[in-house]
Amino acid sequence: MQNNTIGIASIGSRSAWVRLRTLIFLRWLAIAGQTLALLISVRVFGIALPMDICLAVIGASVLANLISIKVFPVTKRLTEAQALLSLLFDLLQLFSLIILTGGLANPFVILVIAPVAISASVLELRTTVILASAASLLVTIAAFFHLPLRLSDGVEMKTPELFTFGFWAAIITGVVFLSVYSRRISVEIRSMSNALLATQMALSREQKLTDLGGVVAATAHELGTPLATIKLVSSELLSELKDRPDLHADALLIRDQADRCRDILHSMGRRGKDDKHLQQAPLTAILQEAAEPHLARGKSVHFRTSPAKGCALHEPLINRSPEIIHGLRNLIQNAVDFAGAHVWVEGSWSDTKIELCIQDDGPGYPLQIIDKIGEPFVRKRALTQETETRPEYEGMGLGLFIAKTLLERTGAKLRFSNSLATVRKDPTDMQASGAIIELTWPIDAIKAYSSGPLGQNQPLKS
Repeated sequence: MQNNTIGIASIGSRSAWVRLRTLIFLRWLAIAGQTLALLISVRVFGIALPMDICLAVIGASVLANLISIKVFPVTKRLTEAQALLSLLFDLLQLFSLIILTGGLANPFVILVIAPVAISASVLELRTTVILASAASLLVTIAAFFHLPLRLSDGVEMKTPELFTFGFWAAIITGVVFLSVYSRRISVEIRSMSNALLATQMALSREQKLTDLGGVVAATAHELGTPLATIKLVSSELLSELKDRPDLHADALLIRDQADRCRDILHSMGRRGKDDKHLQQAPLTAILQEAAEPHLARGKSVHFRTSPAKGCALHEPLINRSPEIIHGLRNLIQNAVDFAGAHVWVEGSWSDTKIELCIQDDGPGYPLQIIDKIGEPFVRKRALTQETETRPEYEGMGLGLFIAKTLLERTGAKLRFSNSLATVRKDPTDMQASGAIIELTWPIDAIKAYSSGPLGQNQPLKS
């Protein structure tokens, strides 16, 4: 499992995701809603409210928005502290109105949840805890200290104490529940987004390596003719400049460098020839290529492939796609990392499907995470075991997620399990032990169908 941390945004940088203009827009909506609620309460329901003070509190929000628009650019993104202060201001402004309009008897007190939910979605846990604590404290204060609601004739609207207590408890519960719920969902979404980004980057890197061979072949082909011309002309110059030692040495240098370029391109061409056979390979060759970076790490990797009963003996050709190579490489790396001494890579095929099984003789997957394997940012198998076997590994589960995602894109189905056996008596014995990864493809999904031995080198495009 590779330590894939390239290009992944840290979850700790969430505050930079909050645009000031977004909070300004939400504040304008709140201002409009608060003003409308006051007018309806007074005009329609005949409730006596201290309108001057209430409008002054709303005016504070208007002033804050106008100052923010004037001082800060449109693209301003808030720091953690700035976002906290902005949301605290909105919270205090809301509770100023709540205290002036009946306290917990005002049904709009439920809006206290909004700033906390915003913080839980995009800000740090510490900021969310501060806002949730402030909201809970203000709700408690509003339950005891507030101006009572009165009708226009002076009659006070009293709320039963039991109802007030229930409303207080419901708001506190709502603040805690929605903040935890919003944070949990947002963390999972960000984790999946970061993991998918890492998957795309890994696939792009593998695709570039695959495409490099074709580029090298095209380069060698296109430069072959001009180099041959340079060598021919330089050879003619050598014969004509024998009586000019200085120019003769220059012509000889040109010919030698042309020969050197020819040798380099010839070597590159051997590695990068655009041969259709290089785009497909037998199943065993694919497995060995995927495992090749991990064969010299002190663990024995055993390969075995065989047809299923009643199937043709010839081994199928498999498409050498970056998804398959990179995905299998991650799975084999994970097995080698945790193996005691041996890893077994087994393959079989039938007329309808191709099956692989990657096994190791290590301790297997911990039971508490085996159902979560393949999800991003799953914790490691066991902390002490991980520290001993891979001290540099961060244990996010990202490597297995990338491998699973890439292989599923090719049509594979993966299953992770542990063997009931504890150890193999013979390394060549195919009885399972340790962790097991089983992969199954419909044969039409990855089987290669030959379209001719050689492909034409394509000219380079400027």
